[in-house]
Amino acid sequence: MRRREFITLIGSAVASWPVPARARQPMRQVTIWMGRPNDAEGLRLAAAFRQSFQDLGWINGRNVRIDHRWVTSDIDRLSLAKEVVEQNPDVIVAETTAAVAALSQVSGGIPIIFVNVSDPIGEGFC
Repeated sequence: MRRREFITLIGSAVASWPVPARARQPMRQVTIWMGRPNDAEGLRLAAAFRQSFQDLGWINGRNVRIDHRWVTSDIDRLSLAKEVVEQNPDVIVAETTAAVAALSQVSGGIPIIFVNVSDPIGEGFC
């Protein structure tokens, strides 16, 4: 058997082997703490966030799980912050100063991304 025939034979054999299943990537978890009621505006903002993630290749339910917490002023924020941290998300997105204040007390090193927050350094969060 000549070299070229041998390489073709080996290449054909390798090509016919079953492809092993790819190792599954761990699903990332993102918790979004919305400091507003679950209303039309809040739903619009949450949908925009999910769409932006999807545009970057992060598909909810496929490679990331996005949990929303709709928090109004009549809830114990510290208790909710502890509950969120116990879920051990990879990152928390907090929308209000009050959310960041509660989360920063119990986050235990989980990164917190914040928006619509007044001067976090002046508030002692960072």
